[in-house]
Amino acid sequence: MKEREKQIYRVTIVGTIVNALLIVVKFIAGVFGKSSALIADAVHSLTDFITDVVVLIFVHIAGKPRDTDHGYGHGKYETLATMIIGVFLAAAGIGLFFNGLKLVISSLKGEILPEPNWIALSVALVSIFAKEILYRYTLREGKKLNSDAVIANAWHHRSDAISSLGTVVGIAGAMFLGEKWRILDPLAAVVVSIFIVKAGYDIIKPAINELLESSLPKDQTSEIEKIIRDVDGVKDFHNLRTRKIGNAIALDVHVKMDGNLTLFAAHDIASEIEQQLRKRFGKESMINIHMEPYRG
Repeated sequence: MKEREKQIYRVTIVGTIVNALLIVVKFIAGVFGKSSALIADAVHSLTDFITDVVVLIFVHIAGKPRDTDHGYGHGKYETLATMIIGVFLAAAGIGLFFNGLKLVISSLKGEILPEPNWIALSVALVSIFAKEILYRYTLREGKKLNSDAVIANAWHHRSDAISSLGTVVGIAGAMFLGEKWRILDPLAAVVVSIFIVKAGYDIIKPAINELLESSLPKDQTSEIEKIIRDVDGVKDFHNLRTRKIGNAIALDVHVKMDGNLTLFAAHDIASEIEQQLRKRFGKESMINIHMEPYRG
């Protein structure tokens, strides 16, 4: 197993353990603390647990070397994992929305909702701190490892912290503002669910773009163009095509050079381009350079 893969496993397992504990504690506290918002929050933590498992499975596959069936490697599996995380996140948000909306409507019709107690409030507060710490840790490691799946998982942790924050507001309002304000408990879940769905969308969109072979962002493309242009011996270039494969980039480009150069000299220029691009975008970058004679 590669060192990067081991580190991704380590980060994800920490999240898995924390999520497993929070699922059990939130659900029990939600039942005994009479808080529908906290029970819904427990369900959201369950989706975090599921996505941790998804990362563990797919990152292992993505770390496999190239083979006859996957000439460009298995990086897309990590992209697929990222998209699955986004889908789970959006689905969790939609579920929380309708669950909270149902309780809000019941309250507006005159149904007296149960009053949450200190058990629910205390656990919701603990959940905020636990998930925020986990978010910061996972995001830092995800950026260090250049893993979109780990970064997506970090934002899933943050969404759970936000969900718990909304839960705290709802529980506290229902506890301290009187019977009429118990509607705040499910209402908080409805408001937070909208932000969770948005977070899911923000994760899904770039993953879909990558799976559909979209080009790299303009800022990265401009950077690639500058690197190629700055290499001595490059007269011009065209037909630059870019895409992302997991956490690696792939590009094809036609580079024009002096037609009187020897093949050895032209090859050295092409090798220098590759070296400079890999220095900037990583050694796993897949670069295909077609050399052409410059005709003025």
